[in-house]
Amino acid sequence: MKEFTKIAVLGGGSWGLAFAVHLHRCGLHAGIWEFNPEDAKLIYEKREHPDKLPGISIPREIEVSDDIARIAADAELIVLAIPSHAVREVSRQLPPILDKQQIILNLAKGLEVETLTRMSEVILAELGDEYEKTVMTLSGPSHAEEVSKQIPTTVTIAGNDEENLKSVQEAITSDYFRVYTNTDLVGVELAGSLKNIIAIAAGICDGLEFGDNTKGALLTRGLTEITRLGLAMGASQDTFAGLSGLGDLITTCLSRHSRNRYVGEQIGRGKTLSKVLSQMKMVAEGVNTTNAAYRLSRKYGVEMPITDQMYAILFEEKAPLKAVNDLMSRDPKPEKIDE
Repeated sequence: MKEFTKIAVLGGGSWGLAFAVHLHRCGLHAGIWEFNPEDAKLIYEKREHPDKLPGISIPREIEVSDDIARIAADAELIVLAIPSHAVREVSRQLPPILDKQQIILNLAKGLEVETLTRMSEVILAELGDEYEKTVMTLSGPSHAEEVSKQIPTTVTIAGNDEENLKSVQEAITSDYFRVYTNTDLVGVELAGSLKNIIAIAAGICDGLEFGDNTKGALLTRGLTEITRLGLAMGASQDTFAGLSGLGDLITTCLSRHSRNRYVGEQIGRGKTLSKVLSQMKMVAEGVNTTNAAYRLSRKYGVEMPITDQMYAILFEEKAPLKAVNDLMSRDPKPEKIDE
């Protein structure tokens, strides 16, 4: 089992800050790299970020810097706590710093729009295949706001090497943060990404003031089409009934903390996507994921009716009520994953 004497958390957003604080509570030495010098200075001096993670103190033992080499050098574990659209750019900066022994733990839940690839594939494209056994992803119902407050949370880490997974599992598990392992990296990454599409749809239901019947049906049929695409791409069906699938789907679709549900709610109330995004300080991954999933469904010949309608709402200015009517008026079918 590997031991971690130094851990680098790359990203000073809410999840990066919360995860660094969690690592500190686990007795691990962690440092935070924040790309924005002003934000890095604020966190370093105030030991808090009032916009990203209000009310949570960053212990002084946690180093904070805008110098990625300073934070990542000699770290045995590199945690990528950054939005999915920045994963390639940050990964590209790592090869001169790494020595091919580090474990890379990705926290981003998304797909790269340009290449339609998962986050581990993006990371490996920049670091090389020699990192295939050391790149892994953490997923599951894990809002930063709740983890930072030590609210009981359970997640999954997925990767290709069971020994490395167990090493990280042992290091980051605590009495309020339980970690499972899973070797279905494809399924865990797809589940964590695609559920954000359904979360935007759930928010639209809230904005339109629909009820529990609608939300229950949406989550159920949403999980069906997520699973359908996952199976076509080589994932295990069991994964989608687990923490990164059903667990994260429920949490993201119902939670007041969910950025993606919030985006949908505002659209359901009549705001445009551009207006909603311009007023947000944080990233809603589901917007880009909808774009990527829409194209993946066509690449693999998979029917994803909710994703299709979400794409039309977000990128073709289709009225939400019209999208709902089109979903409800489709031809009747048996209730099966492959239908």
